[in-house]
Amino acid sequence: MPLVVIGFAVASLAAVALSSIESNPPAGLLIVRVLTETGAVVTIGSLLLAAFLVPPQKSGTLAADGYAALRTAGWFALVWLVGALLSVPFNTAAAIDRPVSSFTFSQMVATAMLLEQSKAWMLTAIIVALLALGCRLVLSWGWTTVLLFGAVFALVPVAVTGHSSSGGSHDMATNSLLFHLVAAVLWVGGLIALLAHGRRGGAHLPLAAARFSKIALVCWIVMAVSGVVNALVRITPVDLVTSTYGWLTLGKLACLLLLGVFGYFQRERGVKGVADGKPHALLKLAGIEILLMMFTIGLAVALARTPPPGGSSELPSRTEIAIGYDLDGPPTLAAILFDWRFDLIFGTAALALALLYVLGVRRLSQRGDTWPVGRTVAWLSGCFSLLFATSSGMGRYAPAMFSVHMEAHMVLSMLTPILFVLGGPVTLALRALPVNKEVPGPREWVLAFVHSPVARLLTNPFVALALFVGSFYALYFSGLFEAALPFHWAHLAMNAHFILAGYVFYWPVIGVDPSPNKLPPLGRLGLLFASIPFHAFFGVILMSSATVIGEQFYRGLALPWVQNLLEDQRLGGGIAWAAGEIPLLVVMVALLTQWARQDGRDAKRYDRKADADGDADLEAYNAMLKKISEKG
Repeated sequence: MPLVVIGFAVASLAAVALSSIESNPPAGLLIVRVLTETGAVVTIGSLLLAAFLVPPQKSGTLAADGYAALRTAGWFALVWLVGALLSVPFNTAAAIDRPVSSFTFSQMVATAMLLEQSKAWMLTAIIVALLALGCRLVLSWGWTTVLLFGAVFALVPVAVTGHSSSGGSHDMATNSLLFHLVAAVLWVGGLIALLAHGRRGGAHLPLAAARFSKIALVCWIVMAVSGVVNALVRITPVDLVTSTYGWLTLGKLACLLLLGVFGYFQRERGVKGVADGKPHALLKLAGIEILLMMFTIGLAVALARTPPPGGSSELPSRTEIAIGYDLDGPPTLAAILFDWRFDLIFGTAALALALLYVLGVRRLSQRGDTWPVGRTVAWLSGCFSLLFATSSGMGRYAPAMFSVHMEAHMVLSMLTPILFVLGGPVTLALRALPVNKEVPGPREWVLAFVHSPVARLLTNPFVALALFVGSFYALYFSGLFEAALPFHWAHLAMNAHFILAGYVFYWPVIGVDPSPNKLPPLGRLGLLFASIPFHAFFGVILMSSATVIGEQFYRGLALPWVQNLLEDQRLGGGIAWAAGEIPLLVVMVALLTQWARQDGRDAKRYDRKADADGDADLEAYNAMLKKISEKG
């Protein structure tokens, strides 16, 4: 597309010119970075259009518009792949301040394997290569959504190994950068894909424009908040006007505000004009907006290559370097309850999930439908447990102490999922969201996921048991946990795994929502009791072990209140062993309650049937007994 080529040139010139203010990084490195981000933006935006902005055919196969967007994503995935591959040598050479031409191939590979970000680019290249292949092979809507989520995930490796992943408050910096990056790519890429869809005269343009308008508004808000948080982590308000880094930050903020103005006019004029049958109303401002977005990408590349101001002269402590912040004394009960540090990823997720659930219940109430109070209490309690385990003193101390980590692990894998499945979120969504018979919408997307092969596989009793229990042993006894301890992104991945593994295990056991793999009552009880010995044995192993897991990392922290690492680990094993009793009690109560209610519903259904047909079943049974008696 000519506009993308022009935008690439604008972004490249902006990146080179603005970077030269503070330093003189290689122009090739900046151009390769802009090329890579352009490929990523168009790829993800095109997949967004194919998956959620235009409808597929009724058979689930992509329609012509979705297929065209998928093919575009495939071509730009190749651009993304080339950029990721070129980023490995350019990033490696820049890291040690040598020209790329001075390396032999073997030297380049050996040096790149020593640098975290170069390895991140290698991983990105592998993911994007699979993505480009997938764009050539798939035709269904379901697999297109998988490709979209895979493309978004491909942004993560580089984001979590950049400047934001080091130094003080790197947990806040990394989390805010993830929000900022994903929102920016969805916004810019979605607008480019929408513009391309309009220029080729695609169908359902009003629907696509209306849906993207809502996504763009959310992305703008997320970018604004996360950008401010990320900037304040690195610089003080005074640095905004006294350093090159600060001026570039202000420039990026100005571009963001200007893009917000463009977005407002797009919603007020463009989207309404398309709805009135005037597609050119959307396209008039889109070209200028895209060029401004590409300039912002160039500015962001320059900002990433500009060192932030020196800041405080006080050296950070070893704890702050390792986990991003200091700890003020031992984890007393008061510290666990009141020493909070908000987790931008899971804390935000907990608040958002609570808000969406309350809005769903409110919609049912407004139209006169009822929703059980117990389900609402369970869901909101689950959201609070998620917030508490990741943002309270428990979440604050978890990266630094094995025993507190195990407390958070037990809450996230055994308490939070139980409360979530008792909340019945799928049932609420299916009742609250409007039905779209002609064009699939959010309700149809939820329904498609519940009946998808992925959901059926994950809720298979054997798979769910292996994920839930097997991950205990695979994580802690394979060296994986020890390798993950120094990295903030690994803690995010572990927490996400704990929640998801617990959810897919408890969903078929006590879930209110119909499970893709429905189990009879005895099967549910059997699956629950099958997990208990494995869970108890895991705790016993930890309590009796003579080897400290993650000893090098924990010893490097040198926390004065943890004198014996082995005792702290054994305490964690005791917590893991004892924590299984409380969820077991909750699950048993829930199962007995569900069975009693099911018996009551069956009895009422039988009574209604008997009233309707005059108890024909009982009469037939008595007649059969009488006939047998007469023959005897």
